[in-house]
Amino acid sequence: MTPAQVLGLVALLAFALFPAYWMVSTALDPHAATRGGSLLPRAISTEHFAYVVTDAGFGRYLLNSALVAIVTVTVSSLVALLAAVAVARFAFPLRRQILVAVLVAQMVPLEALVIPLFLQARTLGMLNSLLGLAIVYLAFSLPFAVWQLRGFVAAVPVEVEEAAYIDGCGWWQMFRHVLFPLVAPGLVATSVFSFITAWNEFIFALTFLQSDRRYTVAIGLQKFFGEHSADWGPIMAASTLITVPVVVFFLLVQRNLVSGLSAGAVKG
Repeated sequence: MTPAQVLGLVALLAFALFPAYWMVSTALDPHAATRGGSLLPRAISTEHFAYVVTDAGFGRYLLNSALVAIVTVTVSSLVALLAAVAVARFAFPLRRQILVAVLVAQMVPLEALVIPLFLQARTLGMLNSLLGLAIVYLAFSLPFAVWQLRGFVAAVPVEVEEAAYIDGCGWWQMFRHVLFPLVAPGLVATSVFSFITAWNEFIFALTFLQSDRRYTVAIGLQKFFGEHSADWGPIMAASTLITVPVVVFFLLVQRNLVSGLSAGAVKG
């Protein structure tokens, strides 16, 4: 690389990483309220994190978000994989229309669904319920997951499955030992999307959840904002705690995520 390219890369990284640095450094600065424009914190302390997790009850919000995200990712991955196998491998009436309907459902703006889903959840008695919120996130995640996984299933040659049948495998054995390992990278890619949807979503969580004990992290963060002021130390500490699980999840699946996204773009 030429010096100009290195300089450009360093400038790009600095521009991209500076917000994260500012967030973490402010969270660790016990004098965050009076920090001003100083690039370096005046001291290092974890008192903001301790306050956020214990006194402010943010630990419960993290647990609530984790439960909703786990349910959403697990159920959406299982249902989407089975649905993708069905539309990619089996011929049945209205198959093409179902695929188009799945794609159209993904295009609908989420804000347009707030009131209809709120009324439906109220009718079903699922307001102020983490399970009800997980079901809503599941409905958001499934269209993308089915459409993405369909391409992975279709890319697997049918002859591979037929060879497994010839060797004596039943359908579930073939699915478990042959098809599932081949589409696993695509499953990782769709799981990341489902996780981010469930972890970061704010509008539906604010609309559906009414009890402080059931708040998710997105709603809990706004508690640190006053009408005319903001407590920046706890805000940045809470923001850091929200960011860490997403970063860890990406680091764990990044290799499969890259291969999954690139493979899914080859054949659909």
